[in-house]
Amino acid sequence: MERNSLKAFKKPKLQNLIGERMIDFDKMIDNHIARDHRAKTHGRYYPSEIGSCIRKVWYSYKHPQEVKPDLAKIFELGNIMHDFVVDVLKSDKNHEVELLKSEFPLKIQGDDFLVSGRVDDLILVKESGKSWVVEVKSTKSVDYVNKASSTHLMQLQLYMHATGIHNGMMLYVDKTNLKSKIFPVEYSEEKAKEIMERFGQLHKLLTQGLLPIAEARKSNDMNWMCRFCEYNEKCEKNEL
Repeated sequence: MERNSLKAFKKPKLQNLIGERMIDFDKMIDNHIARDHRAKTHGRYYPSEIGSCIRKVWYSYKHPQEVKPDLAKIFELGNIMHDFVVDVLKSDKNHEVELLKSEFPLKIQGDDFLVSGRVDDLILVKESGKSWVVEVKSTKSVDYVNKASSTHLMQLQLYMHATGIHNGMMLYVDKTNLKSKIFPVEYSEEKAKEIMERFGQLHKLLTQGLLPIAEARKSNDMNWMCRFCEYNEKCEKNEL
C-alpha cells in the first residue's frame, strides 16, 4: 500500500504541465534593473563621463538614448560588486581599516556649470592614520589590469579635489574570482584643473551647438571606444 502510494507520488502529472508557461527570468532581470529614461540637463555634468570621448559625451546630451539591457546589466554588476566591497570594508574581521563613508554625494561648481557625482568610499587606514578616497571598479580579469585606467583616474582626481582628501586608490575587483588589485594615486591640483577645464569646454560646445572633435577616432589610446559607441554612425558622418 505504501509502495503504491510512493509510486503515485513520484509519477509526473503531465496533464498539469501541458500548456504551462515557464517564467522568463532574463526578462524579469531586465525589468528589475531597467533605468528611467531621462534627458540630461545642459550645465550639469558627471565625473564618470568626462574621461570618455568628448564627442560621445556631447552626443549623449544632444541625442540621449535609453540604456540597453546588456549595458544596464553591466552597471548593475558594478553596483553589486561595490556593495560587496563595502561589506568587506565594514567587516569586524578586518581591523586595519575603518569605513568612514560610502556612496556620498559631491558637487563642484564651475563658472556656469555644475559637476555632480557620488564618491564610492572613504576609508581610514588605522596604521598610518590617513584617510583615503577609494574608487571601485569591477573587471572581467584583474590579471590584465596592469595600471589604472586614465578615465578612472580622472574620476578619482575630481573626488580628491572635491573632498580635500589627497590620498586616493583605485581598487579593481575581478568579477569571476574576487581577486583584486590596488593602485595608489597621488592628487594633482594641475590635473584636477585640467579636468574642470575639460568640463568647461564640453559646456561651451553644448551651449553653442558646436560639434567636438572625434577624439577617440584620432587617438590610438582611445580608438577602442569607437567599437562600442552607440553614436558611431553619427560620428562618422559628423552629424550634429
